[in-house]
Amino acid sequence: MKLVSWNVNGIRAMLKKGILDWLAGESPDLFCIQETKAQPEQLTTQLLEPPGYHTFWNSAERKGYSGVATFSKTKPINVEAGFGLEEFDIEGRVLMTEHSGFKLFNVYFPNGKRNQERLDYKLRFYAGFLDYCASLLAQGERLVICGDVNTAHRPIDLARPKENEKTSGFLPVEREWIDLYLAAGFVDAFRTFHPDEKDHYTWWSYITNARARNVGWRIDYFLVSKNLMPVVTGASILSDVMGSDHCPILLELDSDSLSGA
Repeated sequence: MKLVSWNVNGIRAMLKKGILDWLAGESPDLFCIQETKAQPEQLTTQLLEPPGYHTFWNSAERKGYSGVATFSKTKPINVEAGFGLEEFDIEGRVLMTEHSGFKLFNVYFPNGKRNQERLDYKLRFYAGFLDYCASLLAQGERLVICGDVNTAHRPIDLARPKENEKTSGFLPVEREWIDLYLAAGFVDAFRTFHPDEKDHYTWWSYITNARARNVGWRIDYFLVSKNLMPVVTGASILSDVMGSDHCPILLELDSDSLSGA
């Protein structure tokens, strides 16, 4: 079972770049996109009803901003938009789809670079969403959180850690939240399979032509609850896939073990 997550930085622009052709070729069972920057009424049938997929959208109240969508080959057991805190839910940042054996959270975590107010908002989001997930873990739920977390966890996760120690996305207070998610019972799937490998990134600045030089950040994650990790068979970064300033990331599950658990 293949799960792919990708911050597309505008789904309408990506449609023109051939994302549906790429999707048909890659053929993941679940495809989660962030930063759609669109309401469903702005989208064509091509995106709302792509061949072989059910689609679900959670858009921000503000047009052209934020938003997530999940494409699923099989119809989910349940779908929920948001997680019950209005200040975050109005920005269309969370979409939960429930599947046989686990719940999948497609999440676009806030960016804190604009100003202190947005950094504070980002930190409140980390706290509120972790509380919500921790309550589900306490009930024995098996969870996958995927998406743009907007923070590089460790120095290995960005090309220039020293230069960015005071930059939002690598501030100590942000990195500590990643620690707290891991302490609460989640696993950074990519680092499980690639613990000490360098130069693996998921976002590169357009401004500095950073991608050509691989001066990037790993800020997109699959965070998997420990009780689901026995069925995870792989995690990787699809760094050769172009179109956005982010690239897709991949998580693989053993569907036979998943259904039998």
